[in-house]
Amino acid sequence: MKRYAFYAVAASMLVFTACKKDGDVASKSELATERDKFSYAIGTDIGMSLKDFKDELDISVVFQGIRDHLEGKPAILTDEDNRAVKETVFKRISEVKQQDEVKKAETNKVSGEKYLADNAKKKGVVTTASGLQYEVIKEGTGAKPKSTDNVKVHYVGTTIAGKEFDSSVKRGEPVTFPVDRVIPGWTEALQLMSVGSKYKLCIPSALAYGERSAGPD
Repeated sequence: MKRYAFYAVAASMLVFTACKKDGDVASKSELATERDKFSYAIGTDIGMSLKDFKDELDISVVFQGIRDHLEGKPAILTDEDNRAVKETVFKRISEVKQQDEVKKAETNKVSGEKYLADNAKKKGVVTTASGLQYEVIKEGTGAKPKSTDNVKVHYVGTTIAGKEFDSSVKRGEPVTFPVDRVIPGWTEALQLMSVGSKYKLCIPSALAYGERSAGPD
């Protein structure tokens, strides 16, 4: 199996005053004992686990639930009530999240299509039959890989807004992988490139991750 080296680039004012509640600590220096610090750390863990549900919670009631359980008091809700209300709320949260993802996907699709249409008009940009767009920054002189070959590449990945989301260059280490084991846009582009080439790729979502997310960006 051959190995190749490539470079791909792809007016009112509101004034609030905060009052310190009993038991609150305002700074690290007020966590005087190991017990204080451990308590705060556990509270932070609980807060992190509840972050996705913060808009559904009454924190004072959350504290009551924790306190009742730790003090061995009878639970106000039965196990059946617990399961029912959690299933209802979790289902609603999931449905809202799905709706938000659909709207986001639709917005991204429109933005992506406009970007590609504008980019296609630029001098030096080639659009293939699949919709992949590429611009040759430097043309290499070596052989071109086949889909069954492995390649070693340096790459920089950005969104259409120019935000960098991944970079082997920044990590200082190129990556090696089979040509046919990456997103379709890469598989196609790599087979167009000779060893030593540097291309700028614009990859439509259909040749990348489709409508699903691939990281926070």
